[in-house]
Amino acid sequence: MARIAGVDLQKNKSIEIALSYIFGIGRVTSSKILSIVDVDPSKKVKDLNEKEVDSIRKEIEKNYLVEGSLRVDISNNIKRLIEIGSFRGSRHKKGLPVRGQRTQTNARTRKGPKKASIALKRKASAKK
Repeated sequence: MARIAGVDLQKNKSIEIALSYIFGIGRVTSSKILSIVDVDPSKKVKDLNEKEVDSIRKEIEKNYLVEGSLRVDISNNIKRLIEIGSFRGSRHKKGLPVRGQRTQTNARTRKGPKKASIALKRKASAKK
């Protein structure tokens, strides 16, 4: 099993798909990396030799921000927005959608599960 950027790539996947399991690398980026290091994208991870794996690893380390360092960079950007008091920063702070989506009926992913209102609890206890 090849280990690149701290992620174990699955043996039975093609290298183009397996690279997208690394945080910060998608399909387009993985195909660019493979064309630069001259590796066949349809090749399975288990069929790669050490030289190919090493060249892929070096290319990613040299030119791409991935995994932990990318996560740190993203969190620092969010902290900066909160610190300067921007609108986007305040939305991050409140746990609401940042990019202008409506919140009256949707946004359950960002806001979390519905909070039961007190009036509904009173009705439920009165029926018992």
